[in-house]
Amino acid sequence: MSKASVSSYLIEEPKYSFLKELGLEKNNKGVYHGVWTGNGETVTSICPSNNRPIADVIQGNLNDYQNAIKELQKAWDVWADIPAPQRGEIVRQIGDALRAKKSALGKLVSLEMGKILPEGEGEVQEYVDICDYAVGLSRMIEGKVLPSERPGHALLEMWNPLGAIGIISAFNFPVAVYGWNNAIALVCGDVMLWKGAPSTNLCSIAVIKIIQSVLEKNKLPGAICSLVCGGAEIGSAMSKDTQLPLVSFTGSSRAGLQVAMEVQKRFGKSLLELGGNNAIIVADDADLDMVIQSAVFACVGTAGQRCTTTRRLIVHEKVYTEVVERLKKAYTKVRIGDPIEPGTLYGPMHNKQGVELYLKTIDEAKKAGGKVEYGGKVLEQPGNFVEPTIITGLAHDAEVVHRETFAPIVYILKTSSVDEAIKWNNEVKEGLSSSIFTQNLGNVFKWLGPKGSDCGIVNVNIPTSGAEIGGAFGGEK
Repeated sequence: MSKASVSSYLIEEPKYSFLKELGLEKNNKGVYHGVWTGNGETVTSICPSNNRPIADVIQGNLNDYQNAIKELQKAWDVWADIPAPQRGEIVRQIGDALRAKKSALGKLVSLEMGKILPEGEGEVQEYVDICDYAVGLSRMIEGKVLPSERPGHALLEMWNPLGAIGIISAFNFPVAVYGWNNAIALVCGDVMLWKGAPSTNLCSIAVIKIIQSVLEKNKLPGAICSLVCGGAEIGSAMSKDTQLPLVSFTGSSRAGLQVAMEVQKRFGKSLLELGGNNAIIVADDADLDMVIQSAVFACVGTAGQRCTTTRRLIVHEKVYTEVVERLKKAYTKVRIGDPIEPGTLYGPMHNKQGVELYLKTIDEAKKAGGKVEYGGKVLEQPGNFVEPTIITGLAHDAEVVHRETFAPIVYILKTSSVDEAIKWNNEVKEGLSSSIFTQNLGNVFKWLGPKGSDCGIVNVNIPTSGAEIGGAFGGEK
C-alpha cells in the first residue's frame, strides 16, 4: 500500500527488534545493484495479523531498473570468470549467513507475509538447504565427449551460463522461491535481478542485505544479486528485456500467462510456477487417521495461500461421512492467532483482497448448492483473519470447484470409485500437485501410471503441500 499516515510503526517497538538485526530501518531503499538507492513510489509494508505498518520502502522506477541492468551486465563479466567450485564456495557462505539470521528472517516472513513462525523459519531453511545442494552441484557440472563422424575429431558438449536472469516472486513464499533460483543460478555462473512482491518488500531487502555482506567480504560486485522493488511496470520491463535471456516467474496463472507471452515474443526462456487446484483422493481402504492428520494442514496451512494447498478432497462414498465429520472435528482444534507467536497453527490472510475473495467464493458456492460444514466467516478481531472452511454438496465439475481460490476453502466431493476420482482430479486446468491415500498397490500404480494423475507432483499417502529441494517442483498443465 502507499505510505502510511500512521506514526506508530512496528519497527520502532522493542518486540520487533529483530527487524533492525536484519539491517532494516523505518525508511528503506528498495533498489540494490552494489549501492542502495530508489527513486520510485514510497510504499508501506503492512502486518496482516493486525494491519499496522511495519516500515516504509522507496521502490524503484524504470530508470532505477535500467541502471540496475547496466550494473548487472558489468557484474557478469566478473562472475562468469570465476570457476564453478569457487562460485559454490560463495553460495556456501551465503547459506551460512542465512543460518546465522534464520530466526530473525523467519520472524520477518511471519510478520510481513502472515504465515506461522515454523513456516517462516522453514522458508529460510529451504534456502539454506538449496545452498548446500548447489554447493555440491558446483563440482558436478559436466558435459559429454561424443564420437565424431570426422577422423581425428571429437564432439564436446559444454554448458555455459545464460548470463543475466530475472526472478519475479510472489508474496506467499517471499524468501524460499528466490532462494531456489538464486543458489542454482549462482553456481551456474549467472547473475540475477530480483523483483519480489510489493507487499513483502522487507523480506526482499533483508535477504539481499545478507547476500550483500557475503559478496562484499569476498570483494565481489554486489550487483551479482541485484534487487528492484516495484510494481507491475518493473515486472513488465523484465519480461520484455532481451538482456534477460531467462525470466523465472512465480505467481498466478493469469499473470504467468502474460509473462510467458512477453518472454516468448522475444524468443526468451521462461520458468513458470503458477497456480494449483490440488486434490487428495481418499480410497475406501485408506488409513483415515493418516488422512485427517495430513489433510488438516494441507487445507489450512498458510491460510490456504500455498500453490500446493489442498482445495479438493475426493472421498469414496463408503468413508465419505466419516471423513467429513472427523475433518470438521479436527478443524475445531486448529489454533488461530498471531502467526509470530509459538503454538499458532493458522494465521491471517495476507491482505484485505484475499478476505474479499474468500467471502465472494463462499457466497458463490452457497448459490451453487454448496453447504458450509465448517467456517465461512470473517473473524471479528484485528487483522485479516477468516475461518478455515469446509464445503460439501457441490458437483465435481461446478465452476467454483474448478476455479482456484487462494483461500482456506476445501470442497469435499463424494465419489464411487478410484477411477472416477482420478478423472475428477485431472479435469481441472491446473496440474501442480495431487495425492491419493490408499493401501492398495494396484491403486498406487494406477495413480502413478500414464492413466493416473496428470499433475507434476504425484503423492501417495502424503498430502499435496510441501516440496523437497532435491526433486523437481512444478506442474504439467
